[in-house]
Amino acid sequence: MSGPGLNDFVIKIGTVNGTGSASANGLLMKSIFRMGVPVVGKNVFPSNIQGLPTWYEIRVSGDGHAGRSGEVHMMVAMNQATYDQDLAELSTGGVLVYDSTWPRPQLESRPDVTVIGVPLMQMCNEVVKAARSRILMKNMAYVGAVAALVDIDLGVIRSLIEETFAAKAKLIDSNMQAVKLGYDYIKEHYETPLRFRVSALDKTKGKVMIDGNTAASLGCVYAGATFGAWYPITPSTSLMDGFFKYCKKLRVNKENGKNKYCIIQAEDELAAAGLIIGAAWNGARAFTPTSGPGISLMAEWIGFAYYTEIPVVFFDIQRTGPSTGMPTRTQQCDIQTTAYASHGDTKHIVLYPSDPNECFHFAAKSFDLAERFQTPVFFLSDIDLGMNDWMVDELTWDDSYIPDRGKVLSEDDLSKMESFSRYLDVDGDHIPYRTLPGTDPKGAYFLRGSGHNAHARYTELGHEYQEVVDRLLAKWESAKSAVPAPIVQKAASQTRYGMIAIGTSDAAATEARTRLEADGMPVDYMRVRAFPFTDEVEAFMADHDEVFIIEQNRDAQLLNMLLTETNVPREKLIPILHYSGEPLNYRFVCDALEKRIKLRKIA
Repeated sequence: MSGPGLNDFVIKIGTVNGTGSASANGLLMKSIFRMGVPVVGKNVFPSNIQGLPTWYEIRVSGDGHAGRSGEVHMMVAMNQATYDQDLAELSTGGVLVYDSTWPRPQLESRPDVTVIGVPLMQMCNEVVKAARSRILMKNMAYVGAVAALVDIDLGVIRSLIEETFAAKAKLIDSNMQAVKLGYDYIKEHYETPLRFRVSALDKTKGKVMIDGNTAASLGCVYAGATFGAWYPITPSTSLMDGFFKYCKKLRVNKENGKNKYCIIQAEDELAAAGLIIGAAWNGARAFTPTSGPGISLMAEWIGFAYYTEIPVVFFDIQRTGPSTGMPTRTQQCDIQTTAYASHGDTKHIVLYPSDPNECFHFAAKSFDLAERFQTPVFFLSDIDLGMNDWMVDELTWDDSYIPDRGKVLSEDDLSKMESFSRYLDVDGDHIPYRTLPGTDPKGAYFLRGSGHNAHARYTELGHEYQEVVDRLLAKWESAKSAVPAPIVQKAASQTRYGMIAIGTSDAAATEARTRLEADGMPVDYMRVRAFPFTDEVEAFMADHDEVFIIEQNRDAQLLNMLLTETNVPREKLIPILHYSGEPLNYRFVCDALEKRIKLRKIA
């Protein structure tokens, strides 16, 4: 594994939450992207509003790797409370940049790194009058310092600032002045650029930088969702914010100005779940965004929707648990919860997007699956995907798309029927016909979450109850043919080893597979994209002697589900578990697999 170089390095910026650093950090990342160089940003921020440490990590990867590398080559240390931690995190040969307005001789304690002091605050104090503005301009000054060190084009930075402050021309010059302070100081006092630097490429054409929640919210709009209810919770709130923003642009009647959508902020998660179930029962495409604690609270409503066969979509943007956990840290800890949510025998359709492009398309797919199979569908993302910017192909849409509303009876359909039975399997596909309120009196039925038979009548007879829940299971199993199929990456040579991952573990797993193969350790890789697991999943495991299950939780939830839902022997599955709350990096995966493979070779 080689060190940093041209278009291959990591910058990490340590600041204090609430100091306005997010704009500066985003400017750095977007400038590199505008230079045609693939880049990805990871935000690690606290759950308070202001005052605690926050970090932003920018990985520059000319090869287009989307995950974390596990190394830091430049640390911009702007928070004196974390100097020691920031210095310790630097890789050998790295560079630490800090505000030398207040000299910190202890930072020279690592002879294997280079320390670069820039009097950022002092320079800003000399040219900026307002105290608050000085703090903001200091952030722009470190943008300039970094730009000089790694050779980011100042013209690109200026164009982005002009776009940002197009309506406030005065801010363009003041921000550029601050950028130039840092840039000119570095140029005057240090030899630049560094050995690791940015060089313009042509690899970002046709690409966009977007976060998963924004992409998913746009997918909801394009899918025809018209109703959303939610109770605000980190990290899912921005999904509803996005839906509201796009609905205001795309869902307003141009003739009378009336909205063609409804969004309700409920008093709690239970109410939100009840609201979307009511809306879906009335025929709307309805959804709620939440996180693990919300799913826990919604469990009874989820079971109700499953048993009464009402099509709703739950967006679970996972965060670290249990309980309140760490609300702004990432994990894949709701894998089992969403698959079997609610008491009693329940199994749900779950989709596992791995990047914002899939967030867009899987959001739309979720509504089609929910209505086709008349059941709750879970869209399982996480904070890394939901709230961080990823570089993906431009989002595209098929304008000929027609929503799959499933088996809904019209007034004409009902007029031709002798009688209607809501839960009767008429066609032998395990999916009954449904009606919408007000269509025709013949289509009316009593919706009950208590025991009911195929005719929607109350029952406590064992065989009638079993007939309904057995059909629900068969219906769920039939969804295997409709959910997104897994994606397999085969090694160039035959191997006894396989890897399986879902969601945001994909970036690290994909890069690890490539690097392991280059080191003579070929591994096949399957990314599972949905539950129920398709037949290809069990076949993949059967074809390998050992299969590494990579996931971001403590208890190997995905592995446990694979054991439950397939006939694979337990000894074949090797858990690779990462659950610190930080996004998974490829080195963690490489190290774990390499250790295991080498041990097997020795044995």
